[in-house]
Amino acid sequence: MTAIANNVLRWPLAALLLTSLLWLPSLKAAAQGHNLPTMGEGGSSLFSTEFEHQLGRAWLRAFRSQVPTVDDPLLFDYLEHLIYQLAEHSQLEDRRLELVVVDNPTINAFAVPGGVIGVHNGLLNYAQSEDELATVLAHELAHLSQRHFSRGVEMQKRNSPLTMAGMLAGLVLMATTGSDLGMAALSASQAAAIDAQLRYSRANESEADRIGMQTMVAAGMDPHAASAMFERMLQATRYSSANRIPEFLRSHPLSESRIADTKHRALQYPRRIKTSDLQFQLMRSRVQVALAQTPEAAIEQFTGALDGSPASQEAARYGLVLALTEANRAADARKELDKLLAKSPDRLEYILAEAKLDTTTHETARAIANLESRLRLSPGNHPLTMAYAEALMTAGKPHIAEEVLLEQSKRKPNDPALWYILAEVQGLSGNIIGLHQSRAEFFILDGNLNQATKQLDYALKLTGDDFTTSARIRHRQAAIQEMRERMERL
Repeated sequence: MTAIANNVLRWPLAALLLTSLLWLPSLKAAAQGHNLPTMGEGGSSLFSTEFEHQLGRAWLRAFRSQVPTVDDPLLFDYLEHLIYQLAEHSQLEDRRLELVVVDNPTINAFAVPGGVIGVHNGLLNYAQSEDELATVLAHELAHLSQRHFSRGVEMQKRNSPLTMAGMLAGLVLMATTGSDLGMAALSASQAAAIDAQLRYSRANESEADRIGMQTMVAAGMDPHAASAMFERMLQATRYSSANRIPEFLRSHPLSESRIADTKHRALQYPRRIKTSDLQFQLMRSRVQVALAQTPEAAIEQFTGALDGSPASQEAARYGLVLALTEANRAADARKELDKLLAKSPDRLEYILAEAKLDTTTHETARAIANLESRLRLSPGNHPLTMAYAEALMTAGKPHIAEEVLLEQSKRKPNDPALWYILAEVQGLSGNIIGLHQSRAEFFILDGNLNQATKQLDYALKLTGDDFTTSARIRHRQAAIQEMRERMERL
């Protein structure tokens, strides 16, 4: 997305986080008419589910403009299905969920009010099974279902704005600079207020652990995976720079006692062992290739794994195929891929790996034919559709790719990568009005409403006597203005 993204005016991340956090003490005025019934520890919550939904989507647009995200339809599709599988068995009532996958090797996932779930791709590198990954996702869904954000603001509003501002500024400085400046800022605030907020946060974490495990059990997953994942996370962070921050100040504090509580809680449920974990292992291999410093390093990693005892020989071979393809070693990649296809010719991951290899070696006619036949069996499948559009574009057929992506945009209107590629395709096909419209949609999702408006202005000047298109563009401009006003109200 470099060509478009380079034009985006971006705030420093620390400033963005600080600004958003400092909104919290004053949000009560903006939330009048959005009061909630009594629940949990708070007497009443400040925000309705609709208000949280709007807040979450505004936050997501700003977040996307600040951090690198992963453009991998296959990985995204896997995580989205897993999250929805868990959500169906959770206490979450508002299931308008939206996923963002962050390109970051660290162990992290987060939940933002309004149903936004964030996952670092590095999380899959540390989790050893799908159930371990599900432990973290179920925990974040529990934060959403228990409305911990609204209840947290309820707690914060009892403190003075100056005290809260000082505390939040300190936490942001600690998170973004890793220095002692944050500790100094925290020391300047009232210790009693800080202690009350942190105790409340720890209570939320315990509640999310308990309810998250209930969700896992209801979804047919192994509750004992929770303590295994927590132990792995604790071990991984023990020697990291994050350890310089005291445990009681971490957003998700891990301790031996918390792990012991999780083990004890899991004993209430029967252990469940999956017979196959292949899809997770395949996605884990994709992440490991993406996070490797070079394709050659990934090749060495997976070659070594195949010589040893990996969690899955098949997934290790799949990772080797992807790494060899990235290294432009097509003949070697084809040899390894043939072994996978001989065993599972209908497996989506292998079909897409073959299409990628065919496209890389300029055998686009073969890639297109194979993908078309698969799409007839699975119409609308997002990873297949995006691979098909890429093959069409490589084959010099942008007009057909445009039709495919326009239809897919109706199914996936919130995918920034789709709009970015569609803009490129429309440029190649000569649809300049469409190019500007697609760029506008990309900029909206990427949190740059000014650039989105400019793109629609460019498109409007080109419409001439096409009153239908100009009316559609003006309607979208009005929608952007409404978004801008809503963000100002927030």
